[in-house]
Amino acid sequence: QRQLVESGGGSVKAGGSLKLSCQAAAGHITSTCQMGWYRQAPDNERENERELVAQIAPGGTSSYADSVKGRFTIAQDNAKNTLYLEMNNLKTEDTAVYYCRAFGSALCNYWGRGTQVTVSS
Repeated sequence: QRQLVESGGGSVKAGGSLKLSCQAAAGHITSTCQMGWYRQAPDNERENERELVAQIAPGGTSSYADSVKGRFTIAQDNAKNTLYLEMNNLKTEDTAVYYCRAFGSALCNYWGRGTQVTVSS
């Protein structure tokens, strides 16, 4: 059973918006794990080159990569076991596969399979 399933990717014009969702299969994941959105650009094929875009702690503290500050917002709904990434004012350089990840402890070690975001000029 896949523990994290992303959705919401798609193709948009520069300046547009998308909202990604990450549904967790188990109730403890979003409420007890550090959660993050990573992305992997088309020219980066190795997993260790995935870029951390945004992360949120169980208590709600969030942080962002400089490249997305002011444009992206990470949020979670523990009642729905879902993590979100709202992306506004998208740029062509935001094109990537976006992955959801749970991390921070031995019980929090999951990756989703990713959702493609393509931004055209």
